[in-house]
Amino acid sequence: MKTEVRSQKSEVKSPLHPPLLKGGWGDYVLLFVFLLFTFHFSLFTCEAKVYIDINSPAFKKIPIAIQEFSGTSRKEIPDIISDDLEFTGLFVLIDRAAHMENPSQPFNPRNWTPIGAEVVVKGSVKEDKDYTVTLSIFDVFEGKEILKKEYKAERELVRPLAHNIANDIYTLLTDQIGIFRSKIAFVADDKSGKGVYIMDWDGNRSTHLGLRGNAILSPRWSRDGTKLIYSTERGRQWGIYLLDFKSMTEKRVFSSKGTNMAGDFLPDGNEFIFSSSKDGTPDLYTMNLKNSQISRLTSSYGIDVSPAVSPDGNTISFVSDRGGTPQIYIMRRDGSDVRRITFEGSYNTSPSWSPKGDRIVFAGRRGTNQILTIKPDGTELTQLTTQGNNEDPSFSPDGRYITFSSDRNGMKGIYIMRANGEFQKRITPKNLKAFGPRWSPN
Repeated sequence: MKTEVRSQKSEVKSPLHPPLLKGGWGDYVLLFVFLLFTFHFSLFTCEAKVYIDINSPAFKKIPIAIQEFSGTSRKEIPDIISDDLEFTGLFVLIDRAAHMENPSQPFNPRNWTPIGAEVVVKGSVKEDKDYTVTLSIFDVFEGKEILKKEYKAERELVRPLAHNIANDIYTLLTDQIGIFRSKIAFVADDKSGKGVYIMDWDGNRSTHLGLRGNAILSPRWSRDGTKLIYSTERGRQWGIYLLDFKSMTEKRVFSSKGTNMAGDFLPDGNEFIFSSSKDGTPDLYTMNLKNSQISRLTSSYGIDVSPAVSPDGNTISFVSDRGGTPQIYIMRRDGSDVRRITFEGSYNTSPSWSPKGDRIVFAGRRGTNQILTIKPDGTELTQLTTQGNNEDPSFSPDGRYITFSSDRNGMKGIYIMRANGEFQKRITPKNLKAFGPRWSPN
C-alpha cells in the first residue's frame, strides 16, 4: 500500500483573558479551560498505510525512534511524546543511546535498520515569541518521509503541544484517534476543603476549578465535553450542580430534602439521570435541563443509585440492593426490563460504560475493593486490580484505558491503567487526597 507525505500546519492557542468563574462561596477562581486547541492545517489526501492494527488480537508492536529535537526544548517535547506513546503498549521505544544518526543529520534509513527501528521521528524547535516545531516522520523500510507538519504554541503550552504531536503520530500509525489531549476531572481534598479539579490525562497541569462543598461526589461529563454535572452538599443540603465551560458559569439544577446524586448525561446533553430520596428511598429519575421536567424511572423497596448511561443512550446500568446486597443491574432507557448482571461478590458498585458499549467497568468487594469489567449480558467477568482499595473507575475516550482511585500507597489518589489491567500507575501527587475520576469524552 502506498504512502505519501502528509504536509500540515497546526496551531495550539490559549484563550485570551479567559473569564473568571464566580462561586457562590464568595471567591473568584480562574477557570481551567480545557478546550485549548484550535487547528489550522492543510491536508493532502493520500492512501495511508496502517502500521499497527490495534483491533487485531495479534498486533505487532512497532519499534519507533524519537530523537532529541534540535533547537530549544530539544528534550522536553520528545520526552513527553515518548511517555505518551509508551503508555499505550503499542510501541517499542528505541533507546536514544543506540541512535546512530545525529538529530541534525538528514534521515538515512541505513542508520536505522541495524538497530531495528521501523519509524523515526525527527524535529526542530524554534523559540521566538511562541514555540514553532517542525516535525518529520520517516518510514525506515520504505526510506521516505510520511508526515511533515509545523506546530505553533505559546510558551506555556509546551505540554499540550507535545500531546498534540503524540496524537498525530498515534493517528498516523494506527488510523485511530489518540487520547493524549483528553482530560480527567476528579475531586480532591486539599488544605481548603473538597473541590473539583481537572488535569491532563497523564496527571500534569492539574487545576482547581474553584468548585467546593462540604462533600462532593464524582463529576460526570456531557458527551461533547462542554459541561460537568456533580453533586455537592452546601448549607446542609444536597444539590446537583451544572458547570458550563462555554459560559463559564455554575448553577444548581436540582435540590430537595434527602440525598441527590448526579449520574450521567443522556447523549443529547439536554437530560441527565440522577438518584434522589425525595420520595422516600433513593430511586432513579431523569431531568430535562431545558424545562426542568422530571420523570421517575424506578420504584423499589431497595436503594437505587449510581446510574450510568450506555453510549447509545438506550440502556442504563445502576446499583441496587433490592436483592439483598448492592449489585449491578441494567434496564432500558424508560426503566423497563430490569436485569441483574453481577452475581459474584457481596458489594458491587460504581458502574461505567466503555465507549463502544461492550463492557461495563465497576468496583467490587473482593476482600478489598477492586476494579472489574463485565459484559452487559453478565458474562466475561474480569478482575483488573489486586492491591489496596480501588474505586470510581472510568474508561478513556477510546476505551483502551481506565482511570480509577486507589489507596494502595497510603493516601487515596488517581491512577490510570490499560483496559486489560496492565501498567497501573499513579498520576496525582502522593500528598494530595484525590478520588472520583472521570475521563473526558474527547
